[in-house]
Amino acid sequence: MCQQLLAACPYMARAITCTTRAPRQGEKDGVDYYFLGSAEFQKHVRAGDFIEHAEVFGRGYGTLHSELLDKLRSGRNVLLNVDVQGAATIRERAKSEPELEHALITVFLTPSSFAVLEERLTKRNTDAPEEIQKRLSLARHEIAQWRNFDYLLISSTMAEDLRRMLAIIEVEKLRVLRAEAPLF
Repeated sequence: MCQQLLAACPYMARAITCTTRAPRQGEKDGVDYYFLGSAEFQKHVRAGDFIEHAEVFGRGYGTLHSELLDKLRSGRNVLLNVDVQGAATIRERAKSEPELEHALITVFLTPSSFAVLEERLTKRNTDAPEEIQKRLSLARHEIAQWRNFDYLLISSTMAEDLRRMLAIIEVEKLRVLRAEAPLF
């Protein structure tokens, strides 16, 4: 979804997040993630460099505040792909940062069922069966958080999911708080 959204929206950039996990086949540092050692990750945590960070399944994940703000200030819309913990942290931080609050739109994207989620995780072929079961267990808790988001998008097909995401973006551009008045 993120890749398709970025391809459809040339004015959008993805915030590259940091992780302590090893790169998967084909992933590149600075493109897919910033792959950091645990010590370097913790250094960023202690310095307050992350706008959000969490440990998920024993691995650190975080979004650098500078990564987000640099892209916003360059006039780009910024796509963040974070879990519910990260979204909650960003929403809280936005309350005290008008620049972030003005730009923030949250969308909860979820499969239509746990069976579909399990099938997608299995097809991805990147996790062991016990890892998939951990993810499914966590998903039950995360899905209960959907009401904390601005939009709920229940996944169907990739094409339909993209169409709906583009509609959300278009509607949000029309909100008075984001619009610029015409000059007469």
